[in-house]
Amino acid sequence: MSGFVVGFGKPERDTILSAYELIEHRGTYIYGCYESDCVVMMQNYLNADIQDHVFQEGIPIGSGLKQHRRICYDGQISHRNTLPIGPMQSEEHAVLECYDQFGVDMFQYLTDAIYAFVISDGLNFLAARDLLGIKTLFYGRDKYTLYFASELKSITHITDEVYEFPAGYYLTGDGEFVRFSKLPTAPEKYPPRNVEQIAGDVRSIITDSIRARVDFSHPTASLLSGGIDSSVICLLANELAKEICNKDFRLKTFSLGVDESEDITCARTVAECLGTEHHEVIVDLDDLLGVLPEVIFYLEHFDPSLVRSAVSNFLISRAAKEDGVEVLLSGEGGDEIFCGYSHMKSMDSHQLYAGQIKVLELLHNNAALRLDRMNQCHSIKVVAPLISGELLSYSLTSIAPEHKIKNVNGETIEKWIFRKTFEESLPSDIIWRVKQEFSQGSGSASSLTKYFEETIGDEELLRAQKAHPIIRNKEELHYFRIFTYHFGSGRALDTVGQWLSV
Repeated sequence: MSGFVVGFGKPERDTILSAYELIEHRGTYIYGCYESDCVVMMQNYLNADIQDHVFQEGIPIGSGLKQHRRICYDGQISHRNTLPIGPMQSEEHAVLECYDQFGVDMFQYLTDAIYAFVISDGLNFLAARDLLGIKTLFYGRDKYTLYFASELKSITHITDEVYEFPAGYYLTGDGEFVRFSKLPTAPEKYPPRNVEQIAGDVRSIITDSIRARVDFSHPTASLLSGGIDSSVICLLANELAKEICNKDFRLKTFSLGVDESEDITCARTVAECLGTEHHEVIVDLDDLLGVLPEVIFYLEHFDPSLVRSAVSNFLISRAAKEDGVEVLLSGEGGDEIFCGYSHMKSMDSHQLYAGQIKVLELLHNNAALRLDRMNQCHSIKVVAPLISGELLSYSLTSIAPEHKIKNVNGETIEKWIFRKTFEESLPSDIIWRVKQEFSQGSGSASSLTKYFEETIGDEELLRAQKAHPIIRNKEELHYFRIFTYHFGSGRALDTVGQWLSV
């Protein structure tokens, strides 16, 4: 995880520097600046990002003899040594080499990667963002300069003309956005695989994803809500850590709840089953309210369902940071990959595929923001092994809808095949626990919703909705006010994606 700010055209170094200072938390270990002709590029890194980087040639990183060509980069490429370019020193070098060899056709080789980057030689540039928009990227313009940044706040510091960079697109100096990737349409038929074959494939792909993304060379822990997604990641990561480190290694796990919430009790069950070094963060309403201004500043969002879960994520990540953790594993992505949302239970097989594509399309300015921001603001690298290009492709092309949502004894079960895959490895009440949003299981949702319903009047809400119809309820009004205080009520509002329900 890292951060960057780039200005192309007639940028002033002091302007780029002041914008960069707003995202110093994204990379507290090392940073650098590159200036050439029409470009100023600033990049930083966390300690957990640099184990294989070569910085002698400067930051942002250049490539070989072409040191005039630099890259500002935030990403994770899980299998970079399988790219058709030979072994590379770092992910940045791999991307630059792909660009040198294949130009804008390079993206066909970055299918199991998440990224946002800007490459420039001072005379031109290439900017791009991964298919799902897991890595965040924004851009803005003033009269003479085009700006790119990892976070919205850097751009709004410079100009009100700010936009979210579209996921699955690249942009060059000619000013035209070009789509290089898109989600597939439903296959005409799925390959003939039985449940045991699918379960074996799913377990193998997720295990490989963790192995490719985590080496435990830095203090590593996992978020654990006691739901199926985080429990599976803890299970497999714990096994891998014992293999890489030693058989007595105990993975650190962190759970959070308002008082003795359901997440706390379920996470405790999983931790005892796996023998992890478990940490519980117990909070109350005052703790939630106290961090809301920080959460919304870093999150750059005001959707209630997202903010509620982000508050919990912020507090648990802060506790992990205080314990010395540098890398946090997350189960994010399981609901999108295996169809885990409750509204999907009523869909038929044709509707389900479209519904899955819809939630995948919403990731870029919703859940992906929480994944990035609530850990990055504490200078923690977050890894989400379920957000894997290989796993996504397998889910969409090889797992039929009836294996994702299944009716068993009159009960409709979401993520059925995912649960079936691990039913022998985790306690039954965890495997078949009904899906809950992080904010619901932790208890933050009901606490915050009730508080704002009681403290904001009906007339106050109606007046606000008349001025800004985007506001849907009293809780959202409070978050909206904090957001507009920091980012204004202009084009920044267009970067906010609202979830299907509040």
